[in-house]
Amino acid sequence: MQVPSGYGLHHQNYIAPSGHYSQGPGKMTSLPLDTQCGDYYSALYTVPTQNVTPNTVNQQPGAQQLYSRGPPAPHIVGSTLGSFQGAASSASHLHTSASQPYSSFVNHYNSPAMYSASSSVASQGFPSTCGHYAMSTVSNAAYPSVSYPSLPAGDTYGQMFTSQNAPTVRPVKDNSFSGQNTAISHPSPLPPLPSQQHHQQQSLSGYSTLTWSSPGLPSTQDNLIRNHTGSLAVANNNPTITGVDSSSTTSSASPMPNSYDALEGGSYPDMLSSSASSPAPDPAPEPDPASAPAPASAPAPVVPQPSKMAKPFGYGYPTLQPGYQNATAPLISGVQPSNPVYSGFQQYPQYPGVNQLSSSIGGLSLQSSPQPESLRPVNLTQERNILPMTPVWAPVPNLNADLKKLNCSPDSFRCTLTNIPQTQALLNKAKLPLGLLLHPFRDLTQLPVITSNTIVRCRSCRTYINPFVSFIDQRRWKCNLCYRVNDVPEEFMYNPLTRSYGEPHKRPEVQNSTVEFIASSDYMLRPPQPAVYLFVLDVSHNAVEAGYLTILCQSLLENLDKLPGDSRTRIGFMTFDSTIHFYNLQEGLSQPQMLIVSDIDDVFLPTPDSLLVNLYESKELIKDLLNALPNMFTNTRETHSALGPALQAAFKLMSPTGGRVSVFQTQLPSLGAGLLQSREDPNQRSSTKVVQHLGPATDFYKKLALDCSGQQTAVDLFLLSSQYSDLASLACMSKYSAGCIYYYPSFHYTHNPSQAEKLQKDLKRYLTRKIGFEAVMRIRCTKGLSMHTFHGNFFVRSTDLLSLANINPDAGFAVQLSIEESLTDTSLVCFQTALLYTSSKGERRIRVHTLCLPVVSSLADVYAGVDVQAAICLLANMAVDRSVSSSLSDARDALVNAVVDSLSAYGSTVSNLQHSALMAPSSLKLFPLYVLALLKQKAFRTGTSTRLDDRVYAMCQIKSQPLVHLMKMIHPNLYRIDRLTDEGAVHVNDRIVPQPPLQKLSAEKLTREGAFLMDCGSVFYIWVGKGCDNNFIEDVLGYTNFASIPQKMTHLPELDTLSSERARSFITWLRDSRPLSPILHIVKDESPAKAEFFQHLIEDRTEAAFSYYEFLLHVQQQICK
Repeated sequence: MQVPSGYGLHHQNYIAPSGHYSQGPGKMTSLPLDTQCGDYYSALYTVPTQNVTPNTVNQQPGAQQLYSRGPPAPHIVGSTLGSFQGAASSASHLHTSASQPYSSFVNHYNSPAMYSASSSVASQGFPSTCGHYAMSTVSNAAYPSVSYPSLPAGDTYGQMFTSQNAPTVRPVKDNSFSGQNTAISHPSPLPPLPSQQHHQQQSLSGYSTLTWSSPGLPSTQDNLIRNHTGSLAVANNNPTITGVDSSSTTSSASPMPNSYDALEGGSYPDMLSSSASSPAPDPAPEPDPASAPAPASAPAPVVPQPSKMAKPFGYGYPTLQPGYQNATAPLISGVQPSNPVYSGFQQYPQYPGVNQLSSSIGGLSLQSSPQPESLRPVNLTQERNILPMTPVWAPVPNLNADLKKLNCSPDSFRCTLTNIPQTQALLNKAKLPLGLLLHPFRDLTQLPVITSNTIVRCRSCRTYINPFVSFIDQRRWKCNLCYRVNDVPEEFMYNPLTRSYGEPHKRPEVQNSTVEFIASSDYMLRPPQPAVYLFVLDVSHNAVEAGYLTILCQSLLENLDKLPGDSRTRIGFMTFDSTIHFYNLQEGLSQPQMLIVSDIDDVFLPTPDSLLVNLYESKELIKDLLNALPNMFTNTRETHSALGPALQAAFKLMSPTGGRVSVFQTQLPSLGAGLLQSREDPNQRSSTKVVQHLGPATDFYKKLALDCSGQQTAVDLFLLSSQYSDLASLACMSKYSAGCIYYYPSFHYTHNPSQAEKLQKDLKRYLTRKIGFEAVMRIRCTKGLSMHTFHGNFFVRSTDLLSLANINPDAGFAVQLSIEESLTDTSLVCFQTALLYTSSKGERRIRVHTLCLPVVSSLADVYAGVDVQAAICLLANMAVDRSVSSSLSDARDALVNAVVDSLSAYGSTVSNLQHSALMAPSSLKLFPLYVLALLKQKAFRTGTSTRLDDRVYAMCQIKSQPLVHLMKMIHPNLYRIDRLTDEGAVHVNDRIVPQPPLQKLSAEKLTREGAFLMDCGSVFYIWVGKGCDNNFIEDVLGYTNFASIPQKMTHLPELDTLSSERARSFITWLRDSRPLSPILHIVKDESPAKAEFFQHLIEDRTEAAFSYYEFLLHVQQQICK
């Protein structure tokens, strides 16, 4: 099998996946694409050999040859011993949560995982026999680049990590938890097992007192460990899948060293020597980036590394070397440092702007100054117009002006609390969730791109140098996360922007909290992969009837030249019904060639070297195929769908390189591996009790996704269904491979034109947006803080390293935090996320975001710093997990109790006002409203007819959307648009955009004399009142009066009137603020379609849910109990 240079097959010691992944002879045909589907099976020929070549001799025109062999050996689909041995997989276990009253928890939201699922995942690296691609010259026109001189010889960073200072690998014993491994100098004590008793007090309104429990209590897992030869060792001969859920808790089992830790994390080898006085560092060792050998075609020797217990990130930092123990910054303005080891964020006097940091930030307390607006007490039951008239912005951390300028944008990095409590006990008193919301790869108009031979990082915790480090002098800097004192490399002393020497604090890395580094070969496990795109298309009768192929092929033809990539970009196509069709697009053929594999029980690749072809060399053949595809299957009668075998074939095809697989599916898979049965009972869609089947029916798609992740392949799912398709099971292929999920219910290109238009616009964005390949992401935080649960689409390789086979600018993530150690010795904490990825142009890049927040010691200050939108988005992620692991009713109860507990804690500890009223600080005044909106959202609502796939898709969106888009989905924005004016308008690209005030989501704000626009994120509604002014109807909608407006109107006409221009300008401005174009529905008053519009008026009462005022009374009743 020919593979691209630099991408060999599996390592010689690699155990090939058995079962339905083994390659063997099968049934396969080839034919030109000018035949019709009705002629497909006109002739049968038996061929005894495996080596099959296309042959058209003695063949009737339009017919094809079907090569067959004897029946294959049966393979049992499932997690039997020996299957999927080549890659780490994950059990389909769900986190089980002991339901307990809120008050019984010590750590509440923030507690680390107790007895969490093992994530000691077998190393999923690349083949070690790698040559190099012919690298094309990469232009960097998108962002300004800064080039720096080479590192001087003899630099102090030149230490090589060898096997001499690394212990040998030890086998991991079964049932090993934190504290039982003798390799750790300071083991963490095992937390006591929480009570399994179910405490539940049923209230009159149906809400029990359930709250968030610890992240998970699954049964003990056996550990699967790949040793350094690449094979898989099975503990106790009982293989257990040890992957981590997309809401992953960090593991207390022993993660084996893997090569990704050697790229983006871990400590320097000189910190590994352990002694009684110096605890072992927590992160895994990694080679020095300045001196690690560049990858070569020969396999590098595998370095045995110690098997260690995984502790919460941030635990066990090494003490400073004796020479640095008392090295403090010069005292500024007479301010005494808080302790001899760490003197705050003081800078040496040359550093501009941050000199007075300790004096202005140290001992921060909002109570010493006049009460801020965020602490103003609000009587929720009396203040009716709680919603502001302008959008809610992220709160600005209470830092000095210099730090505010340097801090990371809230669009990329937000924390639920902008004032971090000093202790976990203080956080527990506040009863608020602590976590981060990230949008790490979002589109940026300005991004400093730095090219340097030396990427300066802390030698202990591996933090990248950033604006919040302290320069003790010109030659030394102190890490703001672990407080280690580091030397400033010689190269870093020179600033090419100012062409000056001796001013390291003016470098762009220290002046910008978001930067991107061009990484050297030291950050590569292999040559950067090319952009590889594979499209796997459902062509069953159901798919042909839906008509999506025409839209897809047309979009591809229009955007073929815009696909991200370079001269190495490769592309391939597969179609499937009850068989799998491959397409030979090798340069030199006169037309594309179809190869059919009908043995779906033992899938193989008919011609592995010509199915993924160079986009530019085979462009004409690709265009011919795209023009032919929509009509090739017009007369098909195949109703079955062999999705699972098609995905197995796609995995085989993509494994040598990695890349992106785009799957288009229109129905329930019905043949082969991964087949599914309908689980939805339509009579239960309006149930107010139990909502079943929110989890997957099989672990096939999860296992396959983990295999794909191990080979740097992400799977994106486009589900275009007119009936139940079990998205809960299918979504796993994207969740665990860092893919995306797109859902188009009731899709039909003629019967549902708005969905067809949405698909077309979504595809344009999907095909042309930026993409990163073979990525990993790590989040670091100041010593004393730790992360314990991650949310998003990814796979956790180690305790804090997220594997992202693909990363796209529309993906969001969340992480829950806890306070492990007191923060009394520091006035500031920092968080840093580093995303290491390969660009579509073949560059290895590292995008780094750093966020700085103050530490506070009073409960009032904690409440003053609440970011209520970040908090509600984190709670929504937690509620999705609770819905799947426990039940939807438990999740709903926990959401209600989050409001009850936080407002109760505020009233009893901070507020001195009347206890009969429901009081909240201004920072939390929208919290009950947002929670009620969440309870009425499709993901969590009960009593309203909700299709199971719709509910599951809403949950998928919550887990993967960035905050700014998720908030519109939770709480839509309502505007009146029949009276738009230029008052307060903004100017955008020579266009005047009106800014109408926000209306609260209640029918009382609607008037039949007006027209209102509701922005739900992915959908726009324009509701037109029956008595709306005819001038507006004529000038904006293009009809003479209300009666003449059609029932299904989805576009605003371009009319040459001022009202039309204002309305279209405003809607266009809203559309441009999001990546995917929303559908527009114009809803007439008293039309049947208005029911969907009114469901979003969350402040109003429905048959199955409270109004906002009733919900406040319920919360008050719970508090007074």
